[in-house]
Amino acid sequence: MKYTKEKLVSFFKSNGRMPSYSELAKLYGFKSKNSAYSLASNFIDQDILRRDSKGFLIPGEQFNGIQILGTVQAGFPAFASEEKGEHLSLDEWLVNEHDATYLLRVSGDSMIDAGILEGDYVVVERTQDFSVGDIVIAEVDDEWTMKYLRIKNNKYYLEAANNEYPDIYPKGELKIHAVVRSLVRKYEKNK
Repeated sequence: MKYTKEKLVSFFKSNGRMPSYSELAKLYGFKSKNSAYSLASNFIDQDILRRDSKGFLIPGEQFNGIQILGTVQAGFPAFASEEKGEHLSLDEWLVNEHDATYLLRVSGDSMIDAGILEGDYVVVERTQDFSVGDIVIAEVDDEWTMKYLRIKNNKYYLEAANNEYPDIYPKGELKIHAVVRSLVRKYEKNK
């Protein structure tokens, strides 16, 4: 019999943690913890689960994976094709360094020409490995902002992606705290 991860995902959403082996046995209707241990090992082989340093079950890279169904043409219309099978973990795809990565909700419209809208979430990575042209999370003169990092006359400054906003040249200190790695937007149905 093939066991799917849906019950596991539901348990995780309800409890905010993975089940113990006893709870896993109960969840899947097993009479013994050995069967639950075997199922967990199977999920570990699929990278749906992992064991932490203490042996507790934690989500693996494929735990939140979403199935890739195929491709769709964004240019001229073409026949769509389904290519079921492969899964994509958004965590794995969007995040390089898990321990240094977090989400920030976007407020304001200074980055709209970069496709970053108010209410979006940006996936940012705390790093000092940044380059001119990166979209950065910066502290400039004791205020925080998200802008393009630019350089002129060997001095860094910040540039918005909206012509309504002036460039920001720091009067004092400019600290780069993080680099924007990706964007998350949830489309809502038109009301």
